[in-house]
Amino acid sequence: MQLKSISRELALLLLGQIKKKDCKNLNIESLLSQAVESLTQHWREQLDLCASKLEKANQELLESELNDDAGSLTISRNHLKTCLINSENILNCLSESIELPRLLALVDQKEIRELALKRVSLVISKKNEIDKNLDSVMEGWRLKRLPRIDRDILRLALVDMIDLNTPTAVTCNEAVNLANRYSDEQGRRMINGVLRKLQNSSLIFSPK
Repeated sequence: MQLKSISRELALLLLGQIKKKDCKNLNIESLLSQAVESLTQHWREQLDLCASKLEKANQELLESELNDDAGSLTISRNHLKTCLINSENILNCLSESIELPRLLALVDQKEIRELALKRVSLVISKKNEIDKNLDSVMEGWRLKRLPRIDRDILRLALVDMIDLNTPTAVTCNEAVNLANRYSDEQGRRMINGVLRKLQNSSLIFSPK
């Protein structure tokens, strides 16, 4: 199961970097390096933004204490607490992104490489069908409106369910783990909601 989990993560990272012109000749090492760099830069930018919010929240707290305003003091403390929690989450994500080069050491393992490429190939070759099926369970929302990382997590989950005969519970658990690592709170909620609908959908019982 560990190999399959790594192959899912690798497939997700590869999908995030693939352009149409890359579909036939995939250079895993190059694409994964780009993914690591992109993710690390993203979380660094988020950390900078969070630092700015922390500074502002701290200033608001100081002003509230000076003005001896109980109501504003409570609001400022809650704001600062929220900023600290966000900072912790971002630091954890940044740490995980920096650790991703461990995958680079694993891409030479034949089974992981083949599993990852199989998942990527299925998503690419069946993209229109996959997106149509996902749209059918989203009720008033459209897949194209989601961030790419969230779309790819859901696409890989559907491939697992329909094409790779992965147990639904395992598929959902793996997708949630990927969402926890790479998506934000809103994305995680959306992915959880779609996965729940997929579990009750006839799609996963459709003939191959």
